[in-house]
Amino acid sequence: MNPKLEQYIEQSILPQYESFDGGHKRDHAEAVIQESLLLARQHGADEQMAYVIAAYHDLGLRFDRETHHIRSGEILLADQTLRQWFSEEQLLLMRDAVEDHRASGKNPPRTIYGAIVAEADRQIIPQTVIARTMAYSAKLYPDGDFETLYARSREHLLEKYAEGGYMRLWLNSERNVRSLEELRAIIRDEPRLRALCEEWYTNL
Repeated sequence: MNPKLEQYIEQSILPQYESFDGGHKRDHAEAVIQESLLLARQHGADEQMAYVIAAYHDLGLRFDRETHHIRSGEILLADQTLRQWFSEEQLLLMRDAVEDHRASGKNPPRTIYGAIVAEADRQIIPQTVIARTMAYSAKLYPDGDFETLYARSREHLLEKYAEGGYMRLWLNSERNVRSLEELRAIIRDEPRLRALCEEWYTNL
């Protein structure tokens, strides 16, 4: 890893995550970076490119959630500082990868780099996924009682993570396959899911 590139990312890019919601702060970006580097090594991809893609993948959240993947790619491509280390062709590949990371995307990633950041972004720790889903429901319905938040959260979890859900694993990393099955087992066990959501709500 180029030390100057790493210094730039650490000092100028990652601090931007601190203004985002609880599920997308700096610790999230750093976790995606570490998993992306591991997957890049496993699949023979350029680690520096994977590192930058992961660092930029959610920067578009400063604008909105719905188009954040597109905005993030625009931010990466417009960053003139990156041209010290990458060619225009590399930057275009990196932009495409950032655009392709979103879980609700209907098409598969266009390159191995998109598959890497998408897979790394699927941090399927069951309790964390459930807590983040409840937190986002609370953001959508700030005056909602537990039943309102639980109903919305369960619907989302079923739609996204259950068998047949829209989330896809493009590289089927061992970590994600195992964690997804654990999460699906909880979703199928409605009393257990409800208890975990109640625990989150009680600790608000």
